Amino acid sequence: MSKTQILRRQFLANVGQTSPSPMLVEVERAEGVFFYTPEGKRYFDLVSGVSVSNVGHANRDVIEAVKNQAERYMHIMVYGEMVERPQVEYAVEIAEALPAPLESVYFLNSGAEAVEGALKLAKRYTGRTEMISMRRAYHGSTHGAMSMMGEPEGEEWKNAFRPLLPDCKALDFNSFDDLSQITEKTACVLCEPVQGEAGVRPPKEGYLQALRKRCSEVGALLIFDEIQTGMGRTGEMFACQKYGVTPDIITLAKAFGGGMPLGAFVSSKEIMDSLQENPTLGHITTFGGHPVCCAAGLAAFRYLKKHNIVADVERKGALYEELLKNHPAVLEIRRSGLLLAVELGSEERLFRTMELFKEEGILSDWFLYCATAFRISPPLVISDDEIRESVAIIRRVLDKLS
Repeated sequence: MSKTQILRRQFLANVGQTSPSPMLVEVERAEGVFFYTPEGKRYFDLVSGVSVSNVGHANRDVIEAVKNQAERYMHIMVYGEMVERPQVEYAVEIAEALPAPLESVYFLNSGAEAVEGALKLAKRYTGRTEMISMRRAYHGSTHGAMSMMGEPEGEEWKNAFRPLLPDCKALDFNSFDDLSQITEKTACVLCEPVQGEAGVRPPKEGYLQALRKRCSEVGALLIFDEIQTGMGRTGEMFACQKYGVTPDIITLAKAFGGGMPLGAFVSSKEIMDSLQENPTLGHITTFGGHPVCCAAGLAAFRYLKKHNIVADVERKGALYEELLKNHPAVLEIRRSGLLLAVELGSEERLFRTMELFKEEGILSDWFLYCATAFRISPPLVISDDEIRESVAIIRRVLDKLS
């Protein structure tokens, strides 16, 4: 038995699994928009760890920041007690990049934790209990975040873990009529500005503005989940800037950590300060805002700004769309920046495409609520030549579906 076979067997036996059929591709190293197996096979990474690796794999700025911080200190004390330079500097720069009054950053370890913290903050500040999300929304797999997976579609994942949080309901994303269900009983509305796991669904013209207006009218807090869309993915640093709507709370993770585990929820100081008392320590974390993770995230954020990466995201996304839209197997392309869903129309065609992608050296996947389209969300640093090369492989695979 080879070393690779032994490692795969150990992976299945000793690492907790999320599904009965993992990809089982061993990663030896990764660089830029590629990763490689021990046998030397190269894969185009068109998932970016689900919008994590925005500055590319093995980014030297991020690596140096991690090494330098690890040599200084790692974990010292639970979050919120010590003044740690990477944490403070990152909070300042994120606050400067976000629209006012989003200025107070609460660091955590992941996106699900960021959502949990944002929900607690909304309930604490408003004194209300009703929480509203959108159908086909995904916000994480912890109990509170899972409670916000909109019904009925979310039941596939939620039902086995009930009872979940009470006082939760879901609206249809992009339905203006449904906004009347947001009332004076509502603590918050949790919404992705672009729905990701629904298969990349951008907002209709004026929808987010109308949502913002309704929340303001009834005193409900608007929470934008920018865990996938933040850090440049849609062509602006944050999707709220692209669509011109400022939430009361924004959640960040994935690319926010530059490849390291890091999340945050951000709000005004007035709202955030409500967590300090009654009770004190009402929301705490041991490892949230870990200095090495903050150093990595800050280095990635600075890299995006220094090299003006985000300014070219929309053009690169449009290039993918232009090169793929006329293929007869492609029914539709839904897109915001470099977050694309390529619609094939059937699960059978989609899963056959995934098999062929694996053979041809493409990493892609589908969406939790849309198993008929595949994802394109490469590192934002992908070059035009790499886009064209990856499209040539994609088109070759799609040719085999005919």
